[in-house]
Amino acid sequence: MVRARSKLPATKFRPKAIERSGRNGRDRFAILSGVKKKKAGSATAKGKAAPRNVAEYLARVPAPARSALSKMRAAIRRAVPREARETISYRMPAFKHKGILVWFAAFSDHCSLFPTAAVIEAFKKELKSFSTSKGTIHFPLNKPLPLALIEKIVKARVAQLEAKPTR
Repeated sequence: MVRARSKLPATKFRPKAIERSGRNGRDRFAILSGVKKKKAGSATAKGKAAPRNVAEYLARVPAPARSALSKMRAAIRRAVPREARETISYRMPAFKHKGILVWFAAFSDHCSLFPTAAVIEAFKKELKSFSTSKGTIHFPLNKPLPLALIEKIVKARVAQLEAKPTR
């Protein structure tokens, strides 16, 4: 980035900097006026705004995954306290009660549950037949969801959050 040299008075209309970016071997110049540019890879730059609520998120999910995700949502709802509410966090549906309990999301070939690493570690034996990583469990769409296991995992997460001292 090169500072613009101008004899203009320092006002809000004065260019702050000139950005150089090479494209196809040619230099292009852009005058920056203090407005942040959208990143090319961001969802808002692509025209996809973040869902405002869980119903809007589910409406965007393709049919095969929507069915599985709705079943997962119902299982989670049975396991969380009545005071827990649904929200969108990190562009994914989540249940919140004294903090985020769990996130859940749909992908092209699986649904994921994000109950935190400690809970996944506690259920390591029961989760042997599923793909897991540090903080997520992948449930393939071509297999039935283990709803009873999902409820147990969520109940363990609720207990973990309840035992955590409040600040």
